[in-house]
Amino acid sequence: MRTPAPPAPAPDPQVRRWIRRQLETAPPRTPSLVITVWGDAIAPHGGAVMLAGLIALLAPFGINERLVRTSVFRLAREGWLKATPVGRESLYRLTRDGARRFEQAYQRIYAPPAEGWDDTWELVLADGSTPAHRRALMQELGWEGFGMLAPGVCARPATGASAVARIATALRMARHIVVVRARDDATLGGHTLADVAPRAWDLAGLAAHYRRFLLRFGSVIDRFRLAGQTAHDPLQALVVRTLLIHAYRRVLLRDPRLPATLLPLDWPGAAAYALCRDFYRLTHRAAERHLLATLQDASGTLPPASAAFHHRFGGLG
Repeated sequence: MRTPAPPAPAPDPQVRRWIRRQLETAPPRTPSLVITVWGDAIAPHGGAVMLAGLIALLAPFGINERLVRTSVFRLAREGWLKATPVGRESLYRLTRDGARRFEQAYQRIYAPPAEGWDDTWELVLADGSTPAHRRALMQELGWEGFGMLAPGVCARPATGASAVARIATALRMARHIVVVRARDDATLGGHTLADVAPRAWDLAGLAAHYRRFLLRFGSVIDRFRLAGQTAHDPLQALVVRTLLIHAYRRVLLRDPRLPATLLPLDWPGAAAYALCRDFYRLTHRAAERHLLATLQDASGTLPPASAAFHHRFGGLG
């Protein structure tokens, strides 16, 4: 005789009030939240879901069916998603280009900050292309942590593999850029790249965003810590995780992830990363239960989470 599954923990009233207050005072824009949900929750499970399940998943955020459909149609029109009829319903999956863009953005969210730096810089000089192409290039490079030193000139500390070749190929800009690796030499006179780093990135503004993020989420995450490893309501775990990653994504994608030697001593980005890591490790099992009970693909269920999911934030344990 099969042993019945234990009942799910009861929702926490304080967490419920926190969620309600957040959705009233800072409601997320539906298209942006759909992107967060797809990258954080759906992509690890194959990247394809029936639209009806997505509508149900987003209902606790106060988002109605019309807004979900409009946002998904827009993402499909912009090349992120592709629709496939399944009976009278629709299955939406990531396009190849959509998957590339999700992977590019979300690798930065979950990957631990790079340790160590050998003082080498990566510089990109764009010339000979149209202003529209240069703007697109600068935007993509900005997402990869490049700062603009001058019109058409971007730089970042060279930590990890370069993304320039991939970006230039995708934008068909490879023949219009010069890419250089260089190191500072203070003996040559003038400013070093390390000296002008604050000009290329608004570190003061970014630090303020991080501090607001920590203030916003610190108290609710303390409630989950009090409950321990297992006593979490699955719906609350998924909703808070989604709001957390949504807010963190919006701050992090402005962050060049500079080496510690280029940052102020009281840099709050490390604390924000630790907060997300700890909450993810604490609640991912409960959040996944709600996700798998709500969403389905064409087969009627979602595949298990990918190995990459379990390596987020240095490993979920």
